[in-house]
Amino acid sequence: MTGHDRPSAGFARAQDGTALAYQHRGEGPPLVLLAGQANDHHWWDGVRDDFHGVRSTLTLDLRGTGDSGKPEGPYSIRQFADDVVAVLDALGVARADVYGTSMGGRVAQLLAVHHPERVRRLVLGCTSPGGPHAVERDASVRRSLAQPDPEAVRRALTDLMYSPAWQAAHPGPYRTLGDPRMPAHARRGHLVASNGHDAWSELPRITAPTLVLHGDQDRLTPADNLRLLASRIPGARTHLFPGARHAYFEECRDEAGELVRRFLVEEG
Repeated sequence: MTGHDRPSAGFARAQDGTALAYQHRGEGPPLVLLAGQANDHHWWDGVRDDFHGVRSTLTLDLRGTGDSGKPEGPYSIRQFADDVVAVLDALGVARADVYGTSMGGRVAQLLAVHHPERVRRLVLGCTSPGGPHAVERDASVRRSLAQPDPEAVRRALTDLMYSPAWQAAHPGPYRTLGDPRMPAHARRGHLVASNGHDAWSELPRITAPTLVLHGDQDRLTPADNLRLLASRIPGARTHLFPGARHAYFEECRDEAGELVRRFLVEEG
């Protein structure tokens, strides 16, 4: 199936039968965009058009989010990676570029490790290797996200995503604060899956050319994880965005988009 022939939206079936909603935009070779924890494909709404000059974009609602099925679980990052393969298979995509951010970056890591033949080029953003080697968020961040008041949690998460200057210039609504339609069991499933990720020993098996991106003021996933990922992935390149927090891909949209586009069209 050519890029022009692929449907703009539909459903694939995971190995366990779970329905997986996908969305295809543009023409040309596909770039798979993987969203953060407890978010659906709308995470990418603000920037996905930036890639359409060089790639079509393929998003999906990971199980538990959006229009995809929401089984009781358990969920895992490896399972999410296998779900991506199910979508690629359904669309007849043998190989794609993959850009994963936050928990989506963890999914992208295992996709590249366990399905190397499916990943042409890999971009990892605001993510970490997980496990004991990762640099975790500090206790104050954890407390801010564990408050009983949902609005206080929303404000805390917004501040972790975006700098005050960005918020002042872009008052929202923001697309990166979670899928409001997720049931509680799916939110827990995503949290457990992300917390259980540990790719440290497997990262050296990644063969796809890799670009690692991060905001240098990210407290949700500290920027030291960029260095750790690059130290484990052969030949990985890195870029830090000064002053940016977790959602660097929006706050530094022009620079980040250009870096990714250039990386994707490189020869070799």
